[in-house]
Amino acid sequence: MPTAEVINAGLSAPSVYHGETTSLDMAGLLLNAYELGDMINHSADVADYAYWKAAVADNTEVQQLILQFRKAKELFEECQRFGRYHPNFHEAKNKVKEIERLLDGHECVTRFKAAEQAIDELLYEVSRTIALAVSESVKVPGNDSVVGGGCGSGGSCSCGSGGCG
Repeated sequence: MPTAEVINAGLSAPSVYHGETTSLDMAGLLLNAYELGDMINHSADVADYAYWKAAVADNTEVQQLILQFRKAKELFEECQRFGRYHPNFHEAKNKVKEIERLLDGHECVTRFKAAEQAIDELLYEVSRTIALAVSESVKVPGNDSVVGGGCGSGGSCSCGSGGCG
C-alpha cells in the first residue's frame, strides 16, 4: 500500500508570504500522482486482478454464461418497468439469480470478483486518505462496499469484457 509520504508529497496548501499567496506546485503534484498510480499498478492486488480477469476472459463457458446473464438481465429490466405485477417478473428475476449462481460456481469468477473488490477498497482508501489530508469536510466517492453494487444488486460488475450491465 502506498505510504503516507507518497500520498502527502506535493499536497501542501498554498502558502502566504508577505500578503501574497503562492500557488500549488501542480507539476510536482501530478508527478506524485503518476508515481502513486505506478505503485498501485505494480502492486500484488493489481497483478492478482489482471490474472483473474484474463482467466475469466479465456474461459469459454464463463463467457457464454456472461452473455446469457446480460440477456436475462435485459429481460428482467424490461419486466421491472411494469413492476412485480408483470406476468414474467418472478421468472425473469429467478433466471438472473440462477445464471449468477452458475457464474459464481466458477473459481475464476469468484476470484476475479474478490480481486476487483480488493482493488476497489485500495483505491477508496487512497482517495479517502488524500481527501482527509486536505480537509475533513472533503467528500470522498464511495466504493461498492459502502454504496452497494455488484451483479446481483443491479449495480455493475466487470465480469468479462465490458461488464454485466
